[in-house]
Amino acid sequence: MKHLLSSIKITINDKIYLKDPESSDLGKRIIEHSITLIDDIGFDSFNFKKLGALIGSNESSIYRYFDSKHKLLLYLTSWYWAWLEYQLVFATHNISNSKLKLEKAIEILTQTTKEDSSFAHIDEVVLNRLVINEYSKSYLTKEVDQENKEGYFSIYKRLITRLTDMIIDVDGDYKYPHSLASTIIEGALHQHFLKEHFKTITDCNHNIQPSDYFKHLVFNTLNLADND
Repeated sequence: MKHLLSSIKITINDKIYLKDPESSDLGKRIIEHSITLIDDIGFDSFNFKKLGALIGSNESSIYRYFDSKHKLLLYLTSWYWAWLEYQLVFATHNISNSKLKLEKAIEILTQTTKEDSSFAHIDEVVLNRLVINEYSKSYLTKEVDQENKEGYFSIYKRLITRLTDMIIDVDGDYKYPHSLASTIIEGALHQHFLKEHFKTITDCNHNIQPSDYFKHLVFNTLNLADND
């Protein structure tokens, strides 16, 4: 799987950026260090001046790649969802049993992220933490409808559609497959956040992972739980 992923170029909507950051060493450094800086100080405190100082480059050079920090956040989160989609596809493509495929999909989409050496300039563990903490800021804006029309969230929506199709394959009579799929993906971010920051209002902890909760939730919802 790692060998296959290493040959894949993750493609992001070109309306999000002015110049493809994957096309140059500077662009890759912008991506690499923006992830660590946002994780360190938070998106609200992050700006291109601070990023430029960190990477030893003029602020204006960053604006040649992204016209705003909002667009940069959209790029980072889109990259994460595309990377997670590849994880999902490769982990499930050889599983013929629909229930086992759905179970594996839930694990992939809700588990604690592990580093993937296929992309040297991106720390997926830190990026996952960024997405948990900051993803909602990419769409809780007045421009969300227009940006949605322009396809800024297409990768995220495609990932949910893949999971929706798996739910339908397991139970074609279930009335709310899209809602369940989006609940799994959004809920996983929320449960990981609660597990880290608000421990008293989640049952997830060191021993009980969000994956355990969501598999229990889904298979009981679809009446497919194993009853010993």
